[in-house]
Amino acid sequence: MKKKEIKIRVGLDDKNMPEAITWKADDQQGPAQHCKAMLLALFDKKSNETLKIDLWTKDMQVIEMDRFFFQTLRAMADTYFKATQNAELATDMQRFVQYFGEQTEIIPKSEG
Repeated sequence: MKKKEIKIRVGLDDKNMPEAITWKADDQQGPAQHCKAMLLALFDKKSNETLKIDLWTKDMQVIEMDRFFFQTLRAMADTYFKATQNAELATDMQRFVQYFGEQTEIIPKSEG
């Protein structure tokens, strides 16, 4: 079996608050990539429970978090459809993403 590794490093301040987050895949060229936030969800094989890590740096602004969630929710709806072919629920999820984007002003409000 072929294996790949992704490394995530979190720099903490003196109060253990994230100051910096970087990540690098072992086959990625160049230096580690900087980011302001991350969501990691893993589905545990044995317990059938989702394990998650949510981190964001202290300089992450609310508008950036809104955009991060908008893009993440949109991607999750797409992934859900690809994995399940459940068009009805995926469409409902996309409707919520549209609503979320409009309410946070990430996207303009639709007419009608």
